[in-house]
Amino acid sequence: MAIARQIELAAGGPVLSRLVFGAWRLLDEGKPSAEDVARLIGTAADLGLTSFDHADIYGNYEVEAAFGAGLARWSGRRDDIQLISKCDIMLKSANRPDNRLKFYDTSAAHIVASAERSLKNLGTDYLDLLLIHRPDPLMDADETAAALEKLVAVGKVRAVGVSNFSPSQFDLLASRLSIPLVTNQIEHSVLETSALTDGRLDHAQRLRYQPMIWSPLGGGSLFSGDGAREHKVRAALTQVAAETGANDIGAVAIAWLLRHPARLVPVLGTMKPARLAALTRALDVTLDRQQWFAILEASEGRAVP
Repeated sequence: MAIARQIELAAGGPVLSRLVFGAWRLLDEGKPSAEDVARLIGTAADLGLTSFDHADIYGNYEVEAAFGAGLARWSGRRDDIQLISKCDIMLKSANRPDNRLKFYDTSAAHIVASAERSLKNLGTDYLDLLLIHRPDPLMDADETAAALEKLVAVGKVRAVGVSNFSPSQFDLLASRLSIPLVTNQIEHSVLETSALTDGRLDHAQRLRYQPMIWSPLGGGSLFSGDGAREHKVRAALTQVAAETGANDIGAVAIAWLLRHPARLVPVLGTMKPARLAALTRALDVTLDRQQWFAILEASEGRAVP
């Protein structure tokens, strides 16, 4: 059964494409022209990837502006896509000369300034979703919540969430908000399965929000890793690809995520149109329970207890 191409992150929350375009690697192979970025945006949107995931730090703080230049040349409508960004990681960078080391900043002043800078760089009046990028041990939950609520109240941000938070960290911030946290963006893949047992996916099901998933293909190690685990997982994926007619182990790895009842929303990191097209076929692949557990068994190196 084909999976719906859009998903509401939480009750009353934003509607995203079920697979999200991740912009993190936009500048990995040099700076593309604005026209090239516009074509990439159009390709993604045509494939149904209408949601675009950013963070202020991506590309040494330069991805958002490069994407914004392309967005300005794209022929589509802003209201037909969703722009997501994140803040609070502070990198040591020539683009941030005041940062002497890597640290986190969830102060109200930084959250507001970062969001406004993202709006300027992306060339938009609003973000569909703003996430706190990493847990900050110095987070004052009242101050952070107040900043997020202010951004929503003035219309600069339409919804808020977190990334890489534990259930207790999520609950702390949520307890100070009058608006919902609509997602927790976490790492999860056939090679990184800890979210299945550490409570994060249980938490999402309990509160009925849909987690976004970063590095859903193991940061590329699923294809290039030379360890015993990677070889076993690739073999299991290849078997399931043959059984389902998927003919692409990446699509099967994404389908494995989509099979989970927490209704995961994978963020795809490739900048190659052909790979984006191949991975979107995951929406038409349904794994049965035994296929899903065969992949888990290959990843963990043992049968389930």
